[in-house]
Amino acid sequence: MKPYPFTAVVGMPDLRLALVLSSISPAVGGVLVRGEKGTAKSTMVRALAGLLPGVDVVDACRFSCDPVEPDPACPDGPHAEGSPAHRRPARLVELPVGAAEDRVIGSLNLERALADGVTDFQPGLLAAAHRGLLYVDEVNLLHDHLVDTLLDAAAMGRATVEREGVSVSHAARFVLIGTMNPEEGELRPQLLDRFGLTVEVASSRDPELRVEVVRRRLAYEADPDGFAGQYAAADAELAADIEAAQRLLPSVKLPDDALRQIAEVCASFEVDGMRADIVTARTAVAHAAWAGRTEVTTEDVRVAARLALPHRRRRNPFDAPGISEEQLEQALQDAEPEGPGPDDDGPGSGTPPEGGETSGPPPSEGGQEPSGGGQGGDQKPVGAGEAFRARRFEVKGTGEGAAGRRSRAITDNGRTIGVQPAGTKDGHPHLLATVRAAAPHQRSRGRSGAGLVVRPQDLRFARREGREGNLVLFCVDASGSMGARQRMREVKTAVLSLLLDAYQRRDKVGLVTFRASGAELALPPTISVDAAASRLDGLATGGRTPLAEGLLEAARVLRIEAVRDPLRRPLLVVVTDGRATSGADAVQRAKQAAGLLAGNVTSIVMDCESGKMRLGLAAELAEHLGAEHVPVAEVAADTLAGAVRTRISGRAA
Repeated sequence: MKPYPFTAVVGMPDLRLALVLSSISPAVGGVLVRGEKGTAKSTMVRALAGLLPGVDVVDACRFSCDPVEPDPACPDGPHAEGSPAHRRPARLVELPVGAAEDRVIGSLNLERALADGVTDFQPGLLAAAHRGLLYVDEVNLLHDHLVDTLLDAAAMGRATVEREGVSVSHAARFVLIGTMNPEEGELRPQLLDRFGLTVEVASSRDPELRVEVVRRRLAYEADPDGFAGQYAAADAELAADIEAAQRLLPSVKLPDDALRQIAEVCASFEVDGMRADIVTARTAVAHAAWAGRTEVTTEDVRVAARLALPHRRRRNPFDAPGISEEQLEQALQDAEPEGPGPDDDGPGSGTPPEGGETSGPPPSEGGQEPSGGGQGGDQKPVGAGEAFRARRFEVKGTGEGAAGRRSRAITDNGRTIGVQPAGTKDGHPHLLATVRAAAPHQRSRGRSGAGLVVRPQDLRFARREGREGNLVLFCVDASGSMGARQRMREVKTAVLSLLLDAYQRRDKVGLVTFRASGAELALPPTISVDAAASRLDGLATGGRTPLAEGLLEAARVLRIEAVRDPLRRPLLVVVTDGRATSGADAVQRAKQAAGLLAGNVTSIVMDCESGKMRLGLAAELAEHLGAEHVPVAEVAADTLAGAVRTRISGRAA
């Protein structure tokens, strides 16, 4: 079945342009496509491969070497001048989210290396994508070390595999394209910056456009070949334009005036580092070639900035990407040379919607907090203060969960703590342990040559300990006893800081709130930490304190999540002052609910009680939960370090 035609995709001019520019100049650094599910992100990316010109490759070379300029370090080389070659279509290689590292970068056959003394390298997906497209759907769900490997290869143009003292390197130049749904979690800012361009896509709200999308999709499913034939001429014309732009690209000049505009724009948006300037310059050159010009103009810089800068303006994970049109135009005008300059019309590019910043009302001074004994009316949400670096809380024991940076776990990466035989949980081969396992059997196996006689049962693999990501479930008291504005501001700031910490440690997060007469799951467990921050920002307070209901709801969520994601161990963070005032026997029911969680879940009780007269109820709750008791003022990492230094200096005195 033929792929969906590129020119048949309705709308999304920004994405269309970004993909075309990356195809014209792979040095741009690829494209990150952000958008909600069902917006044809994958359809358009897969259709792009059919537009790219074919490539000439050396016969029998598994690494797609160019016969004109073969890679001198090619594992299948060296290739002699004039080696037989053939032409093949450009490839689109898809990288599955669950791919192992060896599948991505390639693997070495340790058995042959020991027995025959030869380096038998099996190429991975990076080699297959050389001189083509590498597509990662849901790139935000890919393990961090794999994303680092991909982006390093994309930036350097080479992939290197090192195993037990054997190193193999090969060319890996490709256009990296990633798609993601922000609702499922964000990429780290460092990784966002490594993508050249980014595009925000959303489904159209225009009924006529939606009708046309459905009509074309149904026509394609009914007759794929016939539907593709209708757009074959348009696709062929677009492919010819891309090839012409590729030929023109080396001739495009980037004058000093355009460079000054690029520098002015990047400085105006306060982006970090120089990568933004370089990517914007490369994109502007590619856009000029796409428009058929041999010199970069203001319009080229404008389009390049719209595509290259939105994701580089984020100062923290909770900032929405986007740039201000007015600020962009002002920066371009500030760097505009005197006198009118060329401003030809070229393929336009829309601007992702600028993320607005919201903040709560300022906290009121003083004010006595309600006792929590009355129902009371709801109070308006209070905004959080500036997040700080939080302490690292971790789950007890050693797990085997998702890769992350919180708790100890047996992982594919980390320090070697032992070895294990093949078949238990294969990972990186352990050379010394394999040799020791094979050595006693050499005589019985009739060894005669220089190499070892190695059998599959001799292979040993490293057992490594690293860090895992966990499920951090927040159970937040939103009752009237928490309603004092200054106190709630402190609580939200502390929770926001813990959310930022969870983002950095690649955790899954959930949010349970309780107030009045019950509890609710405000946010089901998700990788989208910014969604939790958004729910926290709109959290209202008021009413009695149903502590037992909150703990029972947290226990229910953890039971369900243990079935859905059994390898991700939970960390429960109960944010409360410890009061229980809702319903008959509220205190006793809260103790019973805590007993259900005690011993089964690693828990933290963040004590929000304030004032001179304190009841110490949160500390009692922590005792019933078997949890660590942490006053809200001690959540910050700097506060803990200061307390430790104070204790040490006191002992010394």
